[in-house]
Amino acid sequence: MLRFEVSVEDLLRSRFALSPAMDLCFLLSSLDGRDRPLPRAWATRLLPAFERLRRESELNAVLALYTPQGGPNFVAPPPRGLNQTWADDLAMIRATPLEAARHEFATTATGPSARDPRVRAVLDSPDAVSRIAEAMDRAWHELLAPDWPQLRAICERDVVHRVGVIGEHGWATTIESLHPSITWQAGGIEIGHFPRVGTVRLAGDGLLLIPSVFVRNIAAHTEDPWPRTLIYRARGTAALWGEQETVPQPDALTALVGRARARLLLALDAPASTSHLARSLAMTPGAVGDHLAILRSAGLLVRARSGRSVLYRRTPLGEALVAGSG
Repeated sequence: MLRFEVSVEDLLRSRFALSPAMDLCFLLSSLDGRDRPLPRAWATRLLPAFERLRRESELNAVLALYTPQGGPNFVAPPPRGLNQTWADDLAMIRATPLEAARHEFATTATGPSARDPRVRAVLDSPDAVSRIAEAMDRAWHELLAPDWPQLRAICERDVVHRVGVIGEHGWATTIESLHPSITWQAGGIEIGHFPRVGTVRLAGDGLLLIPSVFVRNIAAHTEDPWPRTLIYRARGTAALWGEQETVPQPDALTALVGRARARLLLALDAPASTSHLARSLAMTPGAVGDHLAILRSAGLLVRARSGRSVLYRRTPLGEALVAGSG
């Protein structure tokens, strides 16, 4: 069991962030067969490009850095906040001092793949950092970038939902909702059945929470240079993968309001903006706006401004309609 000791000051400093580089690393591990398998449709679509990149780029050198316990910190630098982009991550990767990278190579590149002559040539070269960064940039643009707007929207919607839970129920409920193995016990966060054991004190620095679409269950960073971090599976990921979720079947609802509006009503289990809905459901913003206006005029939705966004949520009538369609 892993335990984070949490003070009131830690809660005040805890925050959410997004990490494109982290999700790229999880995706590469899945494609390499080391992590949670991708859904068949995604694997069928991405594996040919992945194998081609292994032949044409230095991607094998990147993969050689991963171990069952994780990988080097510099290929997935700590994100600064919710606006983190791949360009931000790539700049930080490229800025890694060679000696710092080689120190991480010594502790992570220890498996059989690291002894491949081509891989070894990359890791021992004076431009190892730039070659690894270039391989990751190609992987990003060919494997993840086309889907990232939709995946990012799922993560952003997750954060909106969690912040709402904090406001309504507090931090303890929010933390426990991240994963079934997480509990709030005696002023601390405990993660059962975790590969690492021990107690980590946040020491007033707070906890960084990162939603991910590719993480298997729950992951954590407990050592510098990362802040103390929990990476958890974003809500809505199972629906994206086409997996079974505990949501009502939309057949009856579709017959009543139409397929597109049924999808929107079901998706609004947490408040969301037009742009978030459009990206996460792969619909055009104009079509989403038109359908939301009709649902709102029917009394099924309300909207309210939150910062610079307008968020939609179901009314009690909309909730009853969705509940009755199961």
